Amino acid sequence: MVARGYHVRPRGIKGSNCYTGPMIRSYVTVSSGTLASRLLGFARDSMVAALLGAGPVADAFLVAFQLVNVVRRLLTEGALNAALVPVWLRLRDTEGAAAAAAFAGKLLGTVSVALIAATALIGLGMPLLINGLAPGFAGSDALAMAVADARLMLPYLAFAGPVTVLMAVMNAQGRFALTAFSPLLFNVALIVVMAGLLLWRQDAAHAATILAGVVGIAGLLQLSMLMLRRGENAATPLRVSLDAEMRGFFVKAVPGMIASSGPQLLMIAAAIIASASPSAVSWLYFANRLIELPLGLVGVAMGTVLVGELSRAARSGDAAAMAHAESRALELAAGLALPAALGLIVLAGPIVRLLFEHGAFTAGDTAATARALMWLALGLPAQVLFKALAPAFFARENTATPLVSVLKGVAFALAASFLFGHLFGAEGIAAGIALGAWSSALSLAREGATRFGFAIDAAARRRLPRIAVAALVMTAAIWWMLRFLPSPGFAQAIALAALIACGIAIYGLLLQLFGVTGWRQAVNALKAAPRDLRG
Repeated sequence: MVARGYHVRPRGIKGSNCYTGPMIRSYVTVSSGTLASRLLGFARDSMVAALLGAGPVADAFLVAFQLVNVVRRLLTEGALNAALVPVWLRLRDTEGAAAAAAFAGKLLGTVSVALIAATALIGLGMPLLINGLAPGFAGSDALAMAVADARLMLPYLAFAGPVTVLMAVMNAQGRFALTAFSPLLFNVALIVVMAGLLLWRQDAAHAATILAGVVGIAGLLQLSMLMLRRGENAATPLRVSLDAEMRGFFVKAVPGMIASSGPQLLMIAAAIIASASPSAVSWLYFANRLIELPLGLVGVAMGTVLVGELSRAARSGDAAAMAHAESRALELAAGLALPAALGLIVLAGPIVRLLFEHGAFTAGDTAATARALMWLALGLPAQVLFKALAPAFFARENTATPLVSVLKGVAFALAASFLFGHLFGAEGIAAGIALGAWSSALSLAREGATRFGFAIDAAARRRLPRIAVAALVMTAAIWWMLRFLPSPGFAQAIALAALIACGIAIYGLLLQLFGVTGWRQAVNALKAAPRDLRG
């Protein structure tokens, strides 16, 4: 969280570019866009639940959609950003802006052509790919529906390439606003189409086909916005190349991109196991959507903003600046992830009912989704911790170590989900995913401590336990107030919103009481004028 005095240069950090005020302001800019996107995502998924329910049609559509979502998150939500920003900043500082722009133009052309070719190949091999992602669909109608839906969504991949590079270049320039808010177009396009489908009362199979086709159009809208605002000489000249420089970049970038997609890879592991159980894919998908709100607010923003800050500190050899940025990142991560995880566990049932129990989504689906959500929430702090630790490796252009940690976690999650899924169903799979997330986070923390040490300052060591206590007290207060929640309906929706707001207020007051932060200090940090926060 924002600590007292954070709006000034930290003592002992001479010549550092790591001003906490601009970093917090950048973080809030990115988080605001992510929050808006996630809220629209809730509206989108509520409509998906109403249109498709949680049966075979929904399972098929959501398996295909998760495939596209993994690529979308892997590319456009901070992953390639973590690889490109340190290289772009190094080129700009050592060889000039023209060299950085030329590298970005070469990357833009190469990635675009590569993804167009990959889209065609994946389309041809889609039946094999879906069989691998959802082996439980074999011999059922769900397999054919998933293949058809995935092929209709594939054009999104071709647009995701240039979107990725343009967003990363803008983030390297400190232009966070446009890249933070442009993903909203993806959800807006789907919501508009689904509103029409609900009004026209289309059957589930026909609605799923239409939605799959709209996904590609949504990618084109996002690319169009970024191309119009990319600025002059941001990525020029545009060309395709696989020279030594580009090959070296991909050798470092691809592992980092995969490592940054740990949460999505864990959910693919869950879908592989869950595909053998009717409706389990849908229950896990909708539960995970609630996990992605706090994960996006903290994780995506950490990956987008913190990599730049740590890269500058690493190049200058400023250990104090590194420690300061890492400490504030951990405080921000813990300060948002802990209350979010505990709150989701306590409020799982009412939240799932409010958001998704409409149309074809039944009360039984709500109960199963809520149980899965409670287990997934236990892994949320681990996923956020990984997002906070990984930039320290990316800033040093070390992408292999986070990748190995992610792969260990995915392997552990597959084994645990297979075992617990057979014993406890969808909630057992969710528990296995949570354990996989903790395996990845603890492995990365251990590697960081061994390789270069995480220099957490004294202020963070003092504040982190207080943040945990404040989150626990807030959770206890929400649990006690939950008994007064009225019966399901409009009154319950209003009461639930008031209950969440009350919990947030209690948490904020406790942070102030414990000396972690105060409202005035937070406002001062946000008002600190950054140098390069352009849209």
